[in-house]
Parts: sequence; structure tokens; C-alpha cells
Amino acid sequence: EVALHFKSLPHGLFAQSKGQTDEPNTLIVRIQPDEGISLRFATKVPGQGMNLREVAMDFKYGSAFGSSTPEAYERLILDAMRGDATLFTRNDEVEAQWRICDPIVSHWASHPRRLAQYPAGGRGPVVADRLLLEGHKWRAI
Repeated sequence: EVALHFKSLPHGLFAQSKGQTDEPNTLIVRIQPDEGISLRFATKVPGQGMNLREVAMDFKYGSAFGSSTPEAYERLILDAMRGDATLFTRNDEVEAQWRICDPIVSHWASHPRRLAQYPAGGRGPVVADRLLLEGHKWRAI
């Protein structure tokens, strides 16, 4: 699950709104095993007052299309048997990818460094907090 937080700064009438929350708007992209996208944000409650409430828009691939969709490799094997190369990477694409990756792999090989460790099931290495801007935090999954 990958989450992108973006905070709307209260201004004008919304700065005085009831229900104003310090929670940021959040775009969540779920990769595996429950593929989907969610967007959570504050919106004005209908009516004359200036009340805000957090709402969520949630798309789940499995719920929308059912659980009978083929696994990724099932689709690729079927496409290969049919001769459909649409979902396969072309040779020039692979070569371009390696032109980007080879220098990185070479640098890692010549500058060995121990990867940050954390316990299984943990929230990730503490050093990951350095990736965040001041005042930001990781979203708990």
C-alpha cells in the first residue's frame, strides 16, 4: 500500500469551520493483495452552515470485477500462446532499462553498505523517517 498525503491549508471561511480536521487528504494506492485506490478528503456538508466532514472514495478491483479475474501470469501465458505481445516488454525497452540500472548496480557493488534492518511485521527502518518532510509521518497500514 502506498499513500500520498496532501494537506489543504484552512483559509477564509473554512478556517472557522466546524468539524475542521488536522487529518490530511490522502490518496492511497493498494498494490497487493487487495488492489485498488482510495481518496480521503474533507468536504462541505450540504446546507447553509460551513461544516466539513471527511469522506472516502474507494475503488477495489476485486469488488468491481469479481474474484474470477485471471492471475497476471495466466494472462501472460495465454497471450504468449496466442502470439499477442502487447503486455510483453520489447528488447529495446529492456536494453534501455539496463542502461539505467547497470550504473546503480555497479555503484552498489563498489560501495557496499549494509541495508537498514527492522523486525518482520514492523513498520520499517527508523532511518526511513529521514525521507519525510518535517511534520510529516508515515501512514500506519
